[in-house]
Amino acid sequence: MLRARGNGVSMTTLSYWRSGRRRPEGVQSLTALADIEILLDLRAGALTGLLGSTNRTGPVGPNLFPIDEQGLELAVIDAFDAMGAEYPDTSRELTTHSITDVDEHGNVSHCTTRSIIQSTVGTVRSIPFLELTPGESTPAPIIEAISGGRISARYSHPSGEVHGVLFELDVPLAAPDTAIVEWSVDFPPGYPAQRDSGHAVAMKARELLVWTRFHPDALPDRIEERVDTPDGVITTALDLGGRHSVHQVRRAFGPGALGISWSYDDGR
Repeated sequence: MLRARGNGVSMTTLSYWRSGRRRPEGVQSLTALADIEILLDLRAGALTGLLGSTNRTGPVGPNLFPIDEQGLELAVIDAFDAMGAEYPDTSRELTTHSITDVDEHGNVSHCTTRSIIQSTVGTVRSIPFLELTPGESTPAPIIEAISGGRISARYSHPSGEVHGVLFELDVPLAAPDTAIVEWSVDFPPGYPAQRDSGHAVAMKARELLVWTRFHPDALPDRIEERVDTPDGVITTALDLGGRHSVHQVRRAFGPGALGISWSYDDGR
């Protein structure tokens, strides 16, 4: 009867659904379930309403280095290898909120990132988190775990452009399960002044929020948005518009990096 309605669901699939070993996922399966409701003379939603939410991985898109700089990617590969992590990482960030605070001198002082992580293949036990400063050698920033796991390894590339940690999850994450993790970044004395903020993802994220909050005594005169992808860079001038912060939101974003840079007319 389903085939007659143009829905060729196999008997095996129907048996799995009935036993609970599998559940309908995707457009075609949900259409079949709606047809079953009609064929069994059930009210609309009698079966589909029992499904609830799903964490299915779904289409994940390409896994690419988010910035168009080959030399930097080689340094990142070295970092993964030194920390015992597989490259590329098989987890993805479904939703990420990155919040950066700027001090009274106009420099980045602190950053906190909270992310919903999903395993796309197999079981993920740890995830590398990296700080990149393309073209600028810096000492290692202070990266600490806040919630969802602990720091099990640290690495700094000889170039000084890549520093990172291995974030070991509280509980191993089997695909397609998710977990929430949170970490912070601070900067040691003598760290070069940072006049930019942002976040990069190697796989498409459902939502990326980058929120940069300025000290009232250090509101910038110029702000430039930068969107960096494997295809190139797009920059756009922004305006505070009387606010003390800038927030950037992108949905279905990545691979790529989203952020801003700022400057002052008084030469600070």
